[in-house]
Amino acid sequence: MNLFIQVPCLNEEKTLPLVLDSIPQAIPGIDRIDVLIIDDGSTDRTVEVAREHGVRHIVRHTRTMGLARSFRDGVEYALAQGADIVVNTDGDNQYPQDRITDLVQPILKGKADIVIGDRQTHTIRHFSFFKKRMQRLGSRVVNRAAGTRLPDAASGFRAYSRYALYRLNIVTTFSYCMETIIQAGNKRIAIASVPIETNPKTRESRLFKNVFEHMFKSGQAILRSYIMYRPWTVFAWLTALFGALGIAPFLRFVLLRLIGDEGNHLQSLVFGGAMIVAALLALALGILSDLLKTNRILHEDHLERIKELQYGPASPAADTCGEGTAFRKGKKQNR
Repeated sequence: MNLFIQVPCLNEEKTLPLVLDSIPQAIPGIDRIDVLIIDDGSTDRTVEVAREHGVRHIVRHTRTMGLARSFRDGVEYALAQGADIVVNTDGDNQYPQDRITDLVQPILKGKADIVIGDRQTHTIRHFSFFKKRMQRLGSRVVNRAAGTRLPDAASGFRAYSRYALYRLNIVTTFSYCMETIIQAGNKRIAIASVPIETNPKTRESRLFKNVFEHMFKSGQAILRSYIMYRPWTVFAWLTALFGALGIAPFLRFVLLRLIGDEGNHLQSLVFGGAMIVAALLALALGILSDLLKTNRILHEDHLERIKELQYGPASPAADTCGEGTAFRKGKKQNR
């Protein structure tokens, strides 16, 4: 069982040694542990520091591409190197690397394919009351969209099995955290949570300028992912809303006529007509989105098969079966 621990970095020369020195050297059930640095356009000595600490696996971006792209590129590299489990942590030493051992246990025991470190945000001292409330609200929204019960949906301290990584497809450019949970929940991928305590704060977040920008971008990512997997629910509600707004003026017009009011209510009727047209458009978009969802599911199944052909069977146990054995042996010999 091969474990890759990937560390996305952007100018982390000061904190990266703390991360690398605290990564476990051995974990029961894991045959090999490799560290992967994803350098997202750093202008300091991040890469040099990584190499000085013995890191052999480095993916470099010539310019800053963002956290989601860094995660995606790191996963592709790790899978190409034969990773069975990929753990994602941060270069700012926010997360306790010694808990990686606990993070991978549910995957090793076959109880989950994704494990998320619960930071217990209500206990983090440098989080303001407002931020704690927003973190809790955000997790509730994500859980509602994904059908999960995770206490800390925004945590980036995670472990993924190869099977989960085959089935997940990152399309957002901001942060993969919310998107992967919504995808996993709707694809019925097993997710577990492990409580952790974060390390003291070392710097401000570079992912967003303030909490409001984070809320806005996270909201966009959640809404986009939710529409991808439950389009009919969204457009059905819009159809019902616009339909109700459209019917109300006409009912009012009829009632006023019945009681003898002969006034001109042209503006209300125009508004009602516009709302009914909007309801019909929402209905049409809902039907089209649902058809596109079917096409996307077929396309994602095809991508999963391609990943299996490119990187090997989704489960390490499959390496001992039939064609899977020949393929894995051939892949190892070609390296």
